[in-house]
Amino acid sequence: MKARFILIAGLSVGLMGIPLYAQHGHSGGGASAGGGMGHGMGHASSNPNGNSTSRKGSTESSVSDRLQDNTKLSSKLQGLLPAGTNLPQASQGFKNLGQFVAAVHVSHNLDIPFAQLKAKMVGPPSESLGKAIQALKPGVNGKEEASKAEKQAKQDLDDSKKS
Repeated sequence: MKARFILIAGLSVGLMGIPLYAQHGHSGGGASAGGGMGHGMGHASSNPNGNSTSRKGSTESSVSDRLQDNTKLSSKLQGLLPAGTNLPQASQGFKNLGQFVAAVHVSHNLDIPFAQLKAKMVGPPSESLGKAIQALKPGVNGKEEASKAEKQAKQDLDDSKKS
């Protein structure tokens, strides 16, 4: 009985180590330059913006799908981006709709080319919105501007739900 318990416990611990290893980058130290939060690709997750996803590819398509379903929000964002911007393409790579909307606001507010901001945020290596702002506009308080854009994004998302 004791041997069976030890065997089961050993297998459980051994199997638990596999997904934990898979969550980290395979570059020498485990933590990535992106900070470590939100890098659990391959595992179901939920976020404050209502996206529930199981893979990175699903996240990208759900951001695009949500934009297609929400014409009010899409119209607002299209007006903040340069004419001719393909919204579904622009949204690819972002973790969720809120992150994308905040990035659009930062690009508009600070006159940062959206493609440059997206490249910093989506990576590799991925950076937070605040760090991306700081890198692209060194004289600006990245944390403050990120917070401002996140509030604008939340307001846009709330407004777009109202009919």
